[in-house]
Amino acid sequence: MSEVLKPQTPDQVLDAVKWAVSEEKPLEVRAAGSKAALGRPMQTARVLDLSALSGVTFYDPGELIMVCGPATPMAEIDAALVGANQELAFEPMDLGALLGSANGDGATGTTATGTIGGVIAANASGPRRIKAGAARDHFLGFSAVSGRGEVFKSGGRVMKNVTGFDLSKLMAGSFGTLAVMTEVTLKVLPRPEKTRTVLLQGADDVAAVAALSDALGSSHEVAGAAHLPAGVAARSGVDFVTGAGTSVTAVRVEGPGPSVEHRCKALRDLFGGRGAVEELHSRNSRTFWREVRDARYFAGDLADRQVWRISVAPMA
Repeated sequence: MSEVLKPQTPDQVLDAVKWAVSEEKPLEVRAAGSKAALGRPMQTARVLDLSALSGVTFYDPGELIMVCGPATPMAEIDAALVGANQELAFEPMDLGALLGSANGDGATGTTATGTIGGVIAANASGPRRIKAGAARDHFLGFSAVSGRGEVFKSGGRVMKNVTGFDLSKLMAGSFGTLAVMTEVTLKVLPRPEKTRTVLLQGADDVAAVAALSDALGSSHEVAGAAHLPAGVAARSGVDFVTGAGTSVTAVRVEGPGPSVEHRCKALRDLFGGRGAVEELHSRNSRTFWREVRDARYFAGDLADRQVWRISVAPMA
């Protein structure tokens, strides 16, 4: 069993890292540990447990800024944002279902597992990435301790053009290998007024890709696109999806009510003649896209298969 170092303050994080450097002891950086099953096991005898560095320390809905400790649970962040009708626009995925942690509430979209530090470390983003960007695009700044036992910070509470290295982009997706974050600053955005999803039923893979390409290349500001083969669609918790009994190709639009209604009609017309077309409104849309976001259709299968998440340019 690994020895656990559990600092209570950023200064104690610094002390722990300095000790590890002097003793030449590698550390596994961990908060909730919800992503520990990703990749290969760490080859370390000691864990640096950051769970005490938790909580939202600054939140200004008017300025769209949130500052918090790296071990702040995503459920706590979601609760604070919902109260102000805001969200993390990059739609961070919750790997709880896939990796066997506690499941969230698919109807409300509440993230029940993981921490904001883990989200940033994994650059965990969702289907809205094609419109809003990845986690790194909403990561404004941080304070951290380097692997040499030095305190440093990057970025801040505003987005502006500056000279020098944008270390936030470097830290996002580094899986805790470059530094130990002690505070993170995020950009938040208002939640969409309306969300709807247009479903094309029965398209094979080639026809589905063509339909999605047409939708993504249109002027309708698509905020999510997915194709579920019949066997995958059958695992959905949304009746319109499972009840189709065939493949389902989905396109999401968000925004003000009249705009969403207009764009949904345009997408239905675009899909016309390619198969049966249905539409999901707000609650079912949220449930469906949470399933897609969290790869819930593959939960329980990891003993028999590997699940890959690959990000490529839309043209690919």
